[in-house]
Amino acid sequence: MLIDLHSHTNESDGSASPSQLIDIARRAQVGVLAITDHDTFAGYDLALPIATGAGIDLICGIEISAKLRGHSAHLLGYFIKSDQIGGLRDWIKELQSSRRERNARLTSRLRELGIDLTLEEAEARGRVNTGRPHFAEIIVEKGYATTIQEAFDKYLDEAAPGYVHRNEPEFFDAIQKIRRAGGIASLAHPVRLKCDLLSVLPQLREAGLNAIEAYHSDHTPADTKIYLSLAQQYGLLRTGGSDFHGATKPDLELGKGRGGNLEIPPDVVEQLRAASSSHGLHNV
Repeated sequence: MLIDLHSHTNESDGSASPSQLIDIARRAQVGVLAITDHDTFAGYDLALPIATGAGIDLICGIEISAKLRGHSAHLLGYFIKSDQIGGLRDWIKELQSSRRERNARLTSRLRELGIDLTLEEAEARGRVNTGRPHFAEIIVEKGYATTIQEAFDKYLDEAAPGYVHRNEPEFFDAIQKIRRAGGIASLAHPVRLKCDLLSVLPQLREAGLNAIEAYHSDHTPADTKIYLSLAQQYGLLRTGGSDFHGATKPDLELGKGRGGNLEIPPDVVEQLRAASSSHGLHNV
């Protein structure tokens, strides 16, 4: 049985619907799955009854974009308490509003750069959770770039001319939101962090971060070894997943990562589940 704690549906920037993702998980023999859509629980909500019927242990998750030392970074939240999730959903709605406002400015900026697209075109793909990958798809389809990665490099990445700032929450505040909802807060794909991890990790830990995504498709064996060591040093739980997006990232396989480089030990989930049951999670 495989484990994958980082996946996306078309309720954020993945290509598979929640039901399709569960079918992919079943065929891939993924027995424990977390749906971690960006700034929404919609994919998890839709997938839960289907996963139950398919015999898949579906974990409630989310991925939040937040500012860390001036750069966008991602925070994973897991095992949100059912009696606390309502308040977190209200906060998530605020994040979705800021996303739409950013998308309107992004559309204007891309049009200034000579790219013929509209906000409506992007929102038809991403709905309430439209993100830069949806703009990238349009850019590729209209011939302004040949691949999704090229679209980001040329227009959408933080260093690209089309990038526009989004009013994201502070990373430390996002940690607190997850922890106060009884959840586990994990630093997503630390290899992508644009600031020095060693200098910021003590502050993140003090703010309530209690996990790190040690296993990820982007991590080399050496990377994983480093993050496992940091987890032990700072008393952090381990999380991990493929970051599966379906057709938008075709080189990533659910449960197996990139070229089979992902293997999550069963005790990772056992320890996360045990920690989520601890009353100490609320004392932040």
